[in-house]
Amino acid sequence: MIAPSLTRRGMLGVGTMALACAALPGPAEASLPDLIPPGPRMVRIRRMQTQETIDTTYFRDGRYVSEELARLNWVMRDATTDEVEVMDPRLFDVLFTVATRMGATESFDVISAYRAPEHNAARAQQSRAVSRVSLHMSGMAADCRLPGHSPLGMARLAAEMQLGGVGLYRRDGFIHLDCGRVRRW
Repeated sequence: MIAPSLTRRGMLGVGTMALACAALPGPAEASLPDLIPPGPRMVRIRRMQTQETIDTTYFRDGRYVSEELARLNWVMRDATTDEVEVMDPRLFDVLFTVATRMGATESFDVISAYRAPEHNAARAQQSRAVSRVSLHMSGMAADCRLPGHSPLGMARLAAEMQLGGVGLYRRDGFIHLDCGRVRRW
């Protein structure tokens, strides 16, 4: 039984707080700031559907550079609908950290980044491998590969760092990286 003093609005507040707390990293998860090398952070991306490329320093002098994040948001947009979403900057931190730890200087080939909800729903109907609640819809995920680097090796390294979700798609030759909770598949 719900306490009489807890109104509907109060219940919504409690639910919102529970969701916010559930999104916080658990004690076993690595802290992203602890694993990111100090100094400026840059990322190189080639978007496969559009052939657009970006080579940018998105973090310098201790802060994210909003103009560069806006450029990254455009390149990472839903290439099917051209809908742009504000990407979570922690995703770029994950990409930067993985590339740095691998000693990679190549651009990430990004197969999928932001997905509009309608686009994601259509993909989920076509394949059981696509989540109906995908972090792609929140600007928190990218499916990618690093030319010249093994997807398996990349997935293993990312999983060991425990920075978020890591999925290996061997047959298709890419991995999924996100800045959500730690999990692997």
